[in-house]
Amino acid sequence: MEKVDELDKKILEIISQNARTPFKDVAIECGVSRAAIHQRVQRLMDIGVIIGSGYHVNPKMLGFRTCTYVGLSLAKGSMYKEAIEELRKIPEIVEAHFTTGPYSIIVKLYARDNEHLMNLLNERIQEIPGVMATETMISLDQSIKKEIPISVE
Repeated sequence: MEKVDELDKKILEIISQNARTPFKDVAIECGVSRAAIHQRVQRLMDIGVIIGSGYHVNPKMLGFRTCTYVGLSLAKGSMYKEAIEELRKIPEIVEAHFTTGPYSIIVKLYARDNEHLMNLLNERIQEIPGVMATETMISLDQSIKKEIPISVE
């Protein structure tokens, strides 16, 4: 694994706050050239430190007003890969995690309303072979959303 140095961390702190910060502004704040910033960011992408960029879409503005977490219990943990392949086919699912604890998988999904959610649960998720039970937790409000801290002190 390649090393992330202090300059890399400073760059990451700046661009994780606002990915649209121009490289020239990052360069000024870091005291290096714009070319150096470009090379560093490209290297951080190449080694997998930066794993994406882009815009975040507000689901509510597209009519998806219900954010829900669903815990899935599988008949056997070994059914994980097959279940994940079926879950990938459901566009409203935006995250899936193979977990320890009471659930085999936890998914995050967005639904338009309770009727849409019920349809996703009853006709899509619970119909996946191996899904024995689900538990649904509706998010009333997202209180914190941030990136992992670059430097923990």
